[in-house]
Amino acid sequence: MAKETKAQRTVGVGVEALWRAMAKDIVSVMPKIMPDIVQSVEVIEGNGGLDSVLLFKLGRDPKSKRQQTEKIVELDESQYRFALQVLEGPALTLRDFSSLTTTFQLSAISEKETLVDMKVEYNTEKEETNMGEIAMQPVLSFVQLLEKLVLES
Repeated sequence: MAKETKAQRTVGVGVEALWRAMAKDIVSVMPKIMPDIVQSVEVIEGNGGLDSVLLFKLGRDPKSKRQQTEKIVELDESQYRFALQVLEGPALTLRDFSSLTTTFQLSAISEKETLVDMKVEYNTEKEETNMGEIAMQPVLSFVQLLEKLVLES
């Protein structure tokens, strides 16, 4: 049975700039904000839009074979709604998830402030009480790093 966890965060950047970094420029942004974790991202299916599949090459070592694939399962620019589903990789295997989908909903609060609603839907065989926290932690870090990047650019 699918479970979900939700979080909300207000960031000090405008909705357009955050949307661009999160949804439109994810291929170039991920290695910048997580250089120790993500070496590169490439679109291996599609055009970078809805239903595209992204290949994340992980680790600093260019010879590393660690990778993760994710699919853009929602991309609604008019609603600032973006969702990624992990197809395979460490986000599933290291944490014992059989499925993991993250949805971001951005809402403008003011010209320089955005509300980010985050939802992670996951399946796991583990019955640990903190699986929701484990699923949400990378998502919260991602939003924090995006905010920092946008503020610095």
